[in-house]
Amino acid sequence: EEVAMSALSTARKAANLTQQELAEKVGITQAAIGHYETLRRTPRLADCRRIVSVLRASGVECSLETVFPADEMETEAKSAA
Repeated sequence: EEVAMSALSTARKAANLTQQELAEKVGITQAAIGHYETLRRTPRLADCRRIVSVLRASGVECSLETVFPADEMETEAKSAA
């Protein structure tokens, strides 16, 4: 079964970073990145900003809106309810 790629996963791969490398640069766990990519969890705003900052420093043109689109965040919130 094909799992839809989250915008975060797409941006991380564009930055040529593993989940572990991104996690270390952001200061969170690899498991957290995995949860955010599969939309099981929603990162706090501060973490979102740090993730976007790291991706931009790695050469990816992105923003909070492109890495964490509202429709993905809403999907996660509905499934958690």
